[in-house]
Amino acid sequence: MEQKFVKETRCIKISRVFPPDVNNHNTMFGGKLMSQIDDIASISASKLCRVTAVTASTDSVDFLRPIRPTDSVSLESFVTWTGKTSMEVFVKVITENLRTGKRDIAATSFLTFVGLDETNMPVPVPRVIPETEEEKKLYETASHRSEMRRTRREASKKFADFLLTKYPWE
Repeated sequence: MEQKFVKETRCIKISRVFPPDVNNHNTMFGGKLMSQIDDIASISASKLCRVTAVTASTDSVDFLRPIRPTDSVSLESFVTWTGKTSMEVFVKVITENLRTGKRDIAATSFLTFVGLDETNMPVPVPRVIPETEEEKKLYETASHRSEMRRTRREASKKFADFLLTKYPWE
């Protein structure tokens, strides 16, 4: 099985926070940040497998600090772990106050992607090799997150059986 270093999947995107990006609290819209997280995570996943990579789940988006118009926002993503056809991608969001230079972790997120072939069938993906302490810690703790995902997915499928698909007026 092919292997790649985690660093081969690393992506970084830095942008300013402009007035249309903020809500009535003058902080960045969570949904806008979530869209940016999914976007950069998909690039990391594609860099690993070099086929179409689709989002299978967003395990978590933990908003830790507000992001303000005086900040730049840096999203850093990389594949932390792989299964047979799936990839766990970690995204950390770092703010930098452009006036003071102070940097903080504003959010973290874990997403799962699946590599697909031309017929939209899952394909095996390369294994990742962690090198830095951060990469190693995320790699070592990934199997626990994978098991939690599996359990949550099973529960979600059972829950979906109870949900209605008819329009409310039917």
